[in-house]
Amino acid sequence: MTDLSPLLTARYGLGAPEVPIDAFAQDTTLPLLLAHKSVRHFQPKPLPAGTLEMLGAAAQSAASSSNLQTWSVVAVQDPSRKAEAATLCGDQDFIRQAPLFLVFCADLARLKSASEQEDLPGAALGYTEMFLTAAIDTALAAQNAAVAAESLGLGICYVGSARNHPRELAALLGLPERVIALFGLAVGWPVEGETTTVKPRLPQPGLIHHETYDTDARDAAITKYNATMRGFYEAQKMNVEGDWSKHSAKRVAGPESLMGRETLREILEERGFGMK
Repeated sequence: MTDLSPLLTARYGLGAPEVPIDAFAQDTTLPLLLAHKSVRHFQPKPLPAGTLEMLGAAAQSAASSSNLQTWSVVAVQDPSRKAEAATLCGDQDFIRQAPLFLVFCADLARLKSASEQEDLPGAALGYTEMFLTAAIDTALAAQNAAVAAESLGLGICYVGSARNHPRELAALLGLPERVIALFGLAVGWPVEGETTTVKPRLPQPGLIHHETYDTDARDAAITKYNATMRGFYEAQKMNVEGDWSKHSAKRVAGPESLMGRETLREILEERGFGMK
């Protein structure tokens, strides 16, 4: 039996929902999900044989729109290639440390090939809907892999900076036309004594609405969350000015805050993703 109360408190801080805890005490999946945290320090220790294959099986077990399976993943384990990928992905050393770096890609190339084999035009591949389908499928698959990794006692960290230099990363990984890296996932054994703590999330009224969208409840939740995050930043000695609202508003203030990703639509079109 697991007491979920401390996990909910850690996840929400001042905004933890009131839940009849005993009704969920026998569940073994909820504690894993609630305790998720990003890991950025890995041991120089290999993964057990078969880990990549099992993570792949978990990823492929995610839902897929019309079973089109519009994603691929490149598993990078060679130290030199991983180091090059790390440099392109924000020059983050934890990518070099991790024994496995998974680069999840939106992939319409298979459908293009299937269309050619069936002598059909594949014209729908040139529409924004198909890129969106691929992006959603990719995220669903990756989250399955992430949960599977954490269930094995491994640590993970998503890497959005895989979109910082998409042309160069595509060349490094040999991605064909109609395939683009969306994000990475570093996987490995956390360093013992890793002090990263669970990061609080918005109180549920900030993003879970009942029947209709409630802007008043959303704004009240943000006010409460700002207080939680000010305390979190201070406790973690993080160099973050202000609260969540200020930090987030600065993050979307202008295209310069996108760290080079403001050209993504242009690059998508270069790589054969039509955006009609």
